[in-house]
Amino acid sequence: MPSRWEQVVVDCADPARLARWWAEALDYVIVHETPDEVEIRRTPDELPGLLFGTSPDVKRHKNRLHLDLRPDDQAAEVERLVGMGARPVAVGQVEVPWVVLADPEGNEFCVLSA
Repeated sequence: MPSRWEQVVVDCADPARLARWWAEALDYVIVHETPDEVEIRRTPDELPGLLFGTSPDVKRHKNRLHLDLRPDDQAAEVERLVGMGARPVAVGQVEVPWVVLADPEGNEFCVLSA
């Protein structure tokens, strides 16, 4: 029997803050919370989730894994996410149909065109 994808784990300095940011960005709910980790999902019973865990490591380089978001309106979504605290970042992209942003702790993600 193959494995089932349970969650993506994100190391961060402040799991509660970053999980709440992503929950708002994705319209997810918090399904588990301790001082050291917070898990969010689309609905409580729907996998996969995102698990934010405490890590003392400081992010220094481009992510090797990132999320791609596909909104109905790319420009409006980029504006909303930047208004929430995301920031545009350059990771070497040139004339591409997506926008690269970083969350409040610097984790890059892409906002694709519709």
